[in-house]
Amino acid sequence: MPAQAPPPGTRPPAGFASIMPAPFGRIGIRCTDGLIDEIVFLPPETPLIAPNGMLEEMAVSQIGRYLNDPEFPLDLPLAWRGTEFRRQVWAAIARIPRGHSSTYGELARQLDSSPRAVGQACGDNPFPLVIPCHRVTGRTEIGGFAHDCGGFLLETKHWLLRHEGVLPPRLPGF
Repeated sequence: MPAQAPPPGTRPPAGFASIMPAPFGRIGIRCTDGLIDEIVFLPPETPLIAPNGMLEEMAVSQIGRYLNDPEFPLDLPLAWRGTEFRRQVWAAIARIPRGHSSTYGELARQLDSSPRAVGQACGDNPFPLVIPCHRVTGRTEIGGFAHDCGGFLLETKHWLLRHEGVLPPRLPGF
């Protein structure tokens, strides 16, 4: 989808190579030196930015295909960063299959850590969708998302889990 001009008096957040529409809002993509540096969930009112290079076009295309088909595998060149522990958490998250979830506690036991530390690493994930931190939940509730416990980010987590079949579809009127 082509980006729309922002309404008068509004500008997109700085630093994004592209901002694309998503069923739950917007997805911002930051790039550095030919790599995806960050993927960010943004509120629906964020102005769109059309991709202006091959990397941005590839990212928008792949993410768009995933948003239409939860089985589509994302394969993007990522600018990895983060502590060794965060990378271990992100690797464990990447092994959670589509259509499944794991709890913060289960991942903590695998990594000989604490659920809070796992949750912190989930919130610091610079590549949501590619590293599917939305598949990590609390034991008795869905948990937060991207260091947020409400608002559009939590709705994004719900949408992604429904999209992948972890949660039942939303019923009309509810």
